[in-house]
Amino acid sequence: MNEKMNRVEFLKNLGLKGAALFAVYCASSGLSSCVNESMDPTNPTGGTAGNQLSLDLTSAAYTKLNTVGNYVVVSGIVIARVSATAFAAVTQVCSHEGRRQVVFNAGEFYCAAHGARFDTSGKGLNATGSRGLKTYATLLDGTTLKVTL
Repeated sequence: MNEKMNRVEFLKNLGLKGAALFAVYCASSGLSSCVNESMDPTNPTGGTAGNQLSLDLTSAAYTKLNTVGNYVVVSGIVIARVSATAFAAVTQVCSHEGRRQVVFNAGEFYCAAHGARFDTSGKGLNATGSRGLKTYATLLDGTTLKVTL
C-alpha cells in the first residue's frame, strides 16, 4: 500500500501535539517555501559563469526592451530598460526568501511575494530587500543586448 500523508499527519504520527506540533509545522512550512521556488541566484541558467545571453532587440520576444521602463525575464534573469542608453539585469530570485518573483516596476526591481525593493544596481531599498540582488553586466552592441552571466 502506497498512501501519501500530509505534513501534519506525519508530525502527529511522531507524537507531536499542541504547541510543539504548531512550532514544527510552521518552521517546516517556512523552509519548504524557500526550497520549492528557489534556484541558484548566482547561476540562474545552469551555465558557466562568463557565458553571455544575447538578445536581438529586433526579435518580437525582446522588442519590449526598446521602451524605457519595460522588462523581460530570460533564463531566470530580469532584464530592464532603465533609460534611453542603459539596461539593468538581476536575478529573478529574491534574496528575501528565494522566490522567483522579482519584476521591474516604476524604475526599480520589486519582489511581488513580500514587497522587497531594489535599485537598478541590485541594492536593497527596504528592510525586506536589505540583502540585495545578484546583478549581471549588460552591453548594447547595435541591436544586440549582451548579458554576461
